Amino acid sequence: MAEVKKSAPGGAGSSGPPVEGGGSSGPPADSGGSGRPPAGGGASPKRDGAGGWTRLVTVRPRLTLLVALVLTALAVLAGGGVADRMGSGGWEDPAAESTYATEALGRQFPGSQPNLLLLVDAGAAGADAPAVAAEARRLAERLDAEPGVDGVGSYWSTGSPALRSEDGRKAVIAARIAGEEKDAAAVLDRIAPEYRGTHGPVEVTLGGGLAVRHEMQTVIQEDLLRAELIALPLTLVLLVMVFGSAVAALLPLGVGIVAILGTNAVLRGLTEFTDVSVFAQNLTTALGLGLAIDYALFVVRRYREELAAGADTYTAVRTTLRTAGRTVLFSALTVAVSLAAMLVFPQYFLRSFAYAGIAVVLLAATAALTLLPAALVLLGDRVNALDLRRLLRRGRAPGAQRAGGGDATGWGRAAALVMRRAPVFAVLTTAGLVLLGLPFLGVKFGTADDRQLPVTASSRVVQDELRHGFPGDPGGTLTVLAEGEATPAQYAAFRERIGALDGVVRADGPVTAAGGHAYFTVVAEGETVGAQAQRTVAELRAEPAPFETSVTGQAAVLVDSKDALAERLPWAAAIIVIVTLLLVFLLTGSVLIPVQAVVLNALSLTAMFGAVVWVFQDGHLAGLLGFTPTGDIETTLPVLMFCVAFGLSMDYGVFLLSRIKEEYDRTGDHEHSVRFGLRRTGGLITAAAVILAVVMVAIGTSRVTNTKMLGLGVALAVLMDAMVVRSLLVPSVMKLTGRLTWWAPGPLRRFHDRFGISESDTPAPGTGSTPAGSDPAGSAPAEAPKEMAPLHR
Repeated sequence: MAEVKKSAPGGAGSSGPPVEGGGSSGPPADSGGSGRPPAGGGASPKRDGAGGWTRLVTVRPRLTLLVALVLTALAVLAGGGVADRMGSGGWEDPAAESTYATEALGRQFPGSQPNLLLLVDAGAAGADAPAVAAEARRLAERLDAEPGVDGVGSYWSTGSPALRSEDGRKAVIAARIAGEEKDAAAVLDRIAPEYRGTHGPVEVTLGGGLAVRHEMQTVIQEDLLRAELIALPLTLVLLVMVFGSAVAALLPLGVGIVAILGTNAVLRGLTEFTDVSVFAQNLTTALGLGLAIDYALFVVRRYREELAAGADTYTAVRTTLRTAGRTVLFSALTVAVSLAAMLVFPQYFLRSFAYAGIAVVLLAATAALTLLPAALVLLGDRVNALDLRRLLRRGRAPGAQRAGGGDATGWGRAAALVMRRAPVFAVLTTAGLVLLGLPFLGVKFGTADDRQLPVTASSRVVQDELRHGFPGDPGGTLTVLAEGEATPAQYAAFRERIGALDGVVRADGPVTAAGGHAYFTVVAEGETVGAQAQRTVAELRAEPAPFETSVTGQAAVLVDSKDALAERLPWAAAIIVIVTLLLVFLLTGSVLIPVQAVVLNALSLTAMFGAVVWVFQDGHLAGLLGFTPTGDIETTLPVLMFCVAFGLSMDYGVFLLSRIKEEYDRTGDHEHSVRFGLRRTGGLITAAAVILAVVMVAIGTSRVTNTKMLGLGVALAVLMDAMVVRSLLVPSVMKLTGRLTWWAPGPLRRFHDRFGISESDTPAPGTGSTPAGSDPAGSAPAEAPKEMAPLHR
């Protein structure tokens, strides 16, 4: 025991691990330059050796916070206006055949690919009235003269019945705004006010693909601001309820705000080099607040435990960084890897979430491991100030309550009950999760369109009018681009062959241009992106022709997007699984626990995927949630939701496993360690999950369906993981696996001994060291049973 006391840090009563780095020098007495001892009392830092990261972040806490304040202010300036530089598309594979055909048609035949529509409403006078026709022609000529606009056509210039409504009151002027997405949006911003509204006898409303995307971007920005205004005060209230102390509650919010502002600056820089989706800002806010709160909860909770155990401020900060700090860093890596897997996909919609997610995760972890320790050094035990739950704690031991932050005894009893009936809980919980996921077997994939917007959005109004009031489906045709010299007879023969394909209603064309370019339009049976339309795409691409052909249209874009996702999904899954297995092995030294973590994490997502299909595809609760069901799910959304939700599940899994491993290292008692881990982290994980769910639900109040689906779906996955998987499935499965849980073959044990990462500084069971928050003497074996030693070491 003498050796244990000799290596313990801090003053009397300290329960922390040996001094980091083994150095004898420490930070100056005040860390802020005043020479006064830090708040909270205890030994001065000079008498306590500290090295490495601990000394770096605590040696000058005021300077650390000042530098952080300056960097945050610079991030505000750098990230200003980032949303205006983002795109609202990105669902297409840029290397796909459909993308190539769309771009080529836009260059060679601008009129064939209009992205701006002017819906001209003539009212009772009708579209053919002389005054209406004259005004419409004037508008079309004026639009054709606008810089950046070409391919202008209209009902009044072509006489096409497809461009006039069935009731004869409305007709369309179509045009194409050329250029990249941001440039085209700038042109639309410039000209829209001049054309929208009343012009003589007609009323003009703007629609088309470009207008839809531009309005979607605007709606997302407005919704994000509203979500932040909802989430921040609710989060603060929940944090006060968790911590009791208003001071402690403000610390996680500060970390989250720093992470969000920093990520906006990173995204602003990325827009200079690549396309970034505006949807990624929602993930920035959600993860910035959610993960920052998770990490700060974990750090502040451990720090308060150390203070309650009698440690002085510096010892408590040092021990917190070397235990909870390691877990935070480890957790951030697992979440970042899950999000980084989206980089393998070509769609910039998915890649944007990887950019935003990786940045916000790393910034949240960095802030939690730098700014937070510096603030704790300055606050000392004043972290418990402004305690709003004093009345509720009368008659209780205040130190224990502060350290625990919740009813740990209740979690202990629940864990004991689950483990006593482990087979029952394991089977019933697994069956329930699988049952909730069954609706996903009926998933249908589609493409995002204007119905993502609320019904009152002006561009949505135009598209709805075209969809229901005009003959045919304006977006339902397929276009076949033909490149290469051909005779009129060859063109006619090709049109006849494609018109005779099963499922083709009509084939028209060709429309030709100089240089051997032509295109045909094909109308397929059934829904625009239905199964028949997708089969028609494959048949058109397989049809032989004396020239090069490529097919585009909504169904072709969907086919190409599905192919790109299917081709790269195994790579993304392999990255997530392999890296997760490795990281969890480094944390636990077990072969079985990493496999359990991957399987149970995936199982925790079943409810989310089942709900996505039942609610958003099939339309249940559509009226309550305020969206228009389309009968399908946008292809990239399940991939995005899996990566985000899996990473967050691993976040909570790491918190739980690290505490179980710490106690197992101390005692060698498997069942006791599982109960202890759940008792010490159950309330923390649940509180963190509820807070993150509140943030995600705030994001889910968006009027854009995809954002609503992301927010509400991930909120459900987080709650299921924390309240079902971590509370019921993990302890029951670990009980069933028993002593085998910690087994690893000799070579892997030696690898873990050398390279493993652990929250515990205790090298083996039975050292006699008792970490803060551990059970008092007699609650667990002081020494591992001899038969358990091989499994541990």
